[in-house]
Amino acid sequence: MGLRSFHVSSTTQYSKLQMIYHLLLFHVHPFWLQLFYFVSLSVLGFLILKALPMTPGMVSRPMDLDLIFTSVSATTVSSMVAVEMESFSNSQLLLITLLMLLGGEVFTSMLGLHFTYIKSKKKGAPHDHGGNKSSLELDPTVDEDDTTTAQNQMEQGLKSQLPCDRASLTRLLLFVVLGYHVVVHLTGYTLMLVYLSVVSGARAVLSGKGISTYTFSIFTIVSTFANCGFVPTNEGMLVFRTFPGLLLLLMPYVLLGNTLFPVFLRLAIWALQRLTKRPELGELRSPCDGDQGNSVAYDHLLTCRHTWFLALTAALFVLVQLVVFCAMEWGSQGLHGLTAMQKVVAALFMSVNSRHAGETVVDLSTVSSAVMVLYVVIMYLPPYTAFLPFKESDKQTCADSDKKGRSIWQKLLMSPLACLAMFILVICTTERQQIADDPLNFSVLNIVVEVISAYGNVGFSTGYSCGRQLRPDGSCRDTWVGFSGKWSREGKLVLMAVMFYGRLKKFSMHGGKAWKIA
Repeated sequence: MGLRSFHVSSTTQYSKLQMIYHLLLFHVHPFWLQLFYFVSLSVLGFLILKALPMTPGMVSRPMDLDLIFTSVSATTVSSMVAVEMESFSNSQLLLITLLMLLGGEVFTSMLGLHFTYIKSKKKGAPHDHGGNKSSLELDPTVDEDDTTTAQNQMEQGLKSQLPCDRASLTRLLLFVVLGYHVVVHLTGYTLMLVYLSVVSGARAVLSGKGISTYTFSIFTIVSTFANCGFVPTNEGMLVFRTFPGLLLLLMPYVLLGNTLFPVFLRLAIWALQRLTKRPELGELRSPCDGDQGNSVAYDHLLTCRHTWFLALTAALFVLVQLVVFCAMEWGSQGLHGLTAMQKVVAALFMSVNSRHAGETVVDLSTVSSAVMVLYVVIMYLPPYTAFLPFKESDKQTCADSDKKGRSIWQKLLMSPLACLAMFILVICTTERQQIADDPLNFSVLNIVVEVISAYGNVGFSTGYSCGRQLRPDGSCRDTWVGFSGKWSREGKLVLMAVMFYGRLKKFSMHGGKAWKIA
């Protein structure tokens, strides 16, 4: 009797959980689901980060606010630094690695594909039409009306099978993206270990800091692919600027995980199709031919023309930044002591990272204002910004049809630029005392760079220098933290909101349409 009641109770609880799951999946807007995911992950990461021991020799533990700031920064792949990275123990570094992995765009897109597959499978569940006779069966003798009726029935039958086909395509795409994710990480981890074993100078840097080569390899590859920008060393990649081989190894991973992910995804699907000869893979690439009937609702699977224009636009952005950076900074203090080849590789590394990764080999406080303004513009642009000299079809993806039913609150959303202006205004208010007392460090340009960097989930920061204080403070100590690490509690809280807003920017890109400026 007791066993039976326990079984009934367990079944009831399972049914309730299943009902809540389907309610969230089918009736809650994806924005709220993703916000809940990132906030929950950040809070959980903070609690574990606080429970784990810091590196031996730490005089005092960081404040809780700085730890949750770090957790949010890792989860939203923003890499805004409030605590010196070498203060974290090996276990904490591995935790931050996990947060970056779970918060990366490719991983979260796989979760989205999984939910899309469940929805498609539920919508495409077979229905009992009664009887065993097929609705598409034709009689031996038919007239014109019967032929028309049969054709209509066939079209309806094919349409009824479409959701099931889409479900199988979604499942196939999910496995393709999963394989892409795993192969890229394993390859990068292996290449990094090989490089560190061959180049003794780079290995000596890590040994001097007490950082495991295995931890550094997995941490840096995950961070670079997720476009987070965290590096286990205090100086970031600045300490490796004389190792062009390492920089060249990391640059492709910046592009593989974000800006050019649609390009490499399409190439991966093409390669798998050539290798396996599976026709389903050809259907995944059907947007090339404008056939959208079976297309999967996946933001990263762009049309063929859009994909290649995206690649050309990304290359153009990198080239423009490379030319401007070399022209303005070739003889600057930031590149002092480097050979010509090392300067070119460093400039290229900065140009590739400025879009979303945020790893730097140059102290940004020494970079000219013109280059910083260029970086601000580049950081503001969404990852898939592309020059398209043609109008994309309204049927590019199945998800586009949902845009017609936007609710009133979506139409009243402010544009991202207006929201960022408000965030900057609020931060200038919270930091007004330091702006007045320390204008060189707390300049408006530095604040704008920090806010736009957090919004773009980049991680570029001008830092803070005691040497720039107009009123020297004897207790001031230079540390390897970002500029926001010196902000007030209120300023850090606002910047965390900016990081969440930037991570979910795709839901607000069409905001401000109700505002007409004449």
